[in-house]
Amino acid sequence: MDYGLLVIGIALLLVSYLVAVKKQTWLLAGFNEKMIKKKSLLGTITGGVFFLPLGLLVVINSFIDYPYEVMVLIIAMLVLLTIVYVFINRRLLH
Repeated sequence: MDYGLLVIGIALLLVSYLVAVKKQTWLLAGFNEKMIKKKSLLGTITGGVFFLPLGLLVVINSFIDYPYEVMVLIIAMLVLLTIVYVFINRRLLH
């Protein structure tokens, strides 16, 4: 069991809750607030589609040890990030 991954996964789940449910979009850095059409949808998509699955994957990986664990986490993170990035650029930006 990897306690570092467990702590990171719990932190990602907490951020997911704060962004998706509580709509705390100030936690998201790197976007221009004036260009976003719906901040609530931004929070739902970012928290529910990126942070929640990534947090669950990291928590599950903290309990299981297998070869290429880091590679799986990096690929999953990049795939989720690409999906969220494309959706935000296509649907939420002016």
